[in-house]
Amino acid sequence: MDGVSKCPRGQLLHLDVCVDEQKPRGGVLELLGRLRPQWKPQDIKMKVFTEGITNQLMGCFVGSLQESGAVLVRVYGRMTELYVDRERELEMFKILHTHNCGPQIYCSFQNGICYEFVRGTVLDDTLLTQPAIYRLIATEMGKIHSIKLESDNPVENILWKKMAQFLKLVQNALSNTTAPHSSKLLQEIPSIETLSDEMETLKRHLSQIGSPTVLCHNDLLTKNIIYDNKEGKVRFIDYEYADFNYQAFDIGNHFNEFAGTSDTDYSLYPRPELQRDWLTAYLESYKHSVGLEATVTEPEVQKLYVQVCKFSLASNFLWGLWAILQARYSSIDFDFERYAITRFDYYFEKKEEYFGLTLS
Repeated sequence: MDGVSKCPRGQLLHLDVCVDEQKPRGGVLELLGRLRPQWKPQDIKMKVFTEGITNQLMGCFVGSLQESGAVLVRVYGRMTELYVDRERELEMFKILHTHNCGPQIYCSFQNGICYEFVRGTVLDDTLLTQPAIYRLIATEMGKIHSIKLESDNPVENILWKKMAQFLKLVQNALSNTTAPHSSKLLQEIPSIETLSDEMETLKRHLSQIGSPTVLCHNDLLTKNIIYDNKEGKVRFIDYEYADFNYQAFDIGNHFNEFAGTSDTDYSLYPRPELQRDWLTAYLESYKHSVGLEATVTEPEVQKLYVQVCKFSLASNFLWGLWAILQARYSSIDFDFERYAITRFDYYFEKKEEYFGLTLS
């Protein structure tokens, strides 16, 4: 049992292994020696997925990646422990797997986790606007939002706490005079004082519009959606930001992701007609999953539409802060500065319009 934490029944296996971010194969083989001892090292293939902009992700397999038994190894991004609660992430993995909404987690290790490979293909951005696909996504989100914990304790909504945490980290990062900062970033993002004022304005406005607190994915970009065209199903992956949040935040966040990540283009934000059809499919699923009559009325769709517009602002604001932190700390080859500026620009562009929408 060298290098392995003994694990009582019900607890997750922890392997005392550190995977080198630059040369991962040795550490990954060490992990697989425990998880897949029947695999011969010389037969093991590894596919590095380049879609992630927080962590490094590798699919490990013998034969074909789509065969059962393949393992995903996720190596945490540099300094992400500053703003990702890794213990909470493991809890969320277990909860979602128990409810058939997430993959099985196999183990944690010093700087990452190993979990079940979800068969299918990563959803292409162009499929987001196809009714048959987006209705599947809406239906799956409705199921996840209906999950209730067994505990009777009230759940805590994490949005404002998480946003305040990100803002504090941004303040610390930008006030560090010894750290390199891009002049473009410093010139084009709002001041800390402005960001703080905006956060309080968002909190005041959005806390009053009645969006329920539910279990949310909180990061549903296309690369976190797996589509199995044989079974006609979608499944969500990568639950590192999953927690209890406002229903309308999760949906508004997903709508923002229509604009893409690498070359963000907000002209791709879903048209109101698509949003309403999406929301109708979502409400049918959510109401059915919580045991309500699944009939959806136009006033219900309109109310959720307005809430989602408003919470899409909070999504852009939160990920704008996140991108500043990634620009400061991440070793991933991605233009986080441009991403931060784009998210904040769209936030300010839409703020007055969305704040002006009324629920009735």
